Amino acid sequence: MLSMFIRLGAPWALILGICAAMAQPARGRADPLDAAAAVPPVRHESALKTYRRFDDAPPVSWRQANETVERIGGWRSYAREASQPPAATSAPPAAPAPRAEPSGHGGHKR
Repeated sequence: MLSMFIRLGAPWALILGICAAMAQPARGRADPLDAAAAVPPVRHESALKTYRRFDDAPPVSWRQANETVERIGGWRSYAREASQPPAATSAPPAAPAPRAEPSGHGGHKR
């Protein structure tokens, strides 16, 4: 009889103890249902507080820009750069997965 009580009563006693502990008000916290409860002041921290403006290269005259492009090699240099194949990787590209027919829809005939 005692072993049956322990076997059946112990889990219920444990559950009751957990529920009682959870029902206790949290220490140091205001009751959310009490309108007169003291609450800490609201703190607002702007997301833009750490924003730093992007400093682009300083503007140059159009003559200086054209001379720089000419010194680099002109538009052909940019075209060569664009036509270069991407850097080789150690792994070959993965083969595309075989396309499976939807089950039950492949045999329709008119």
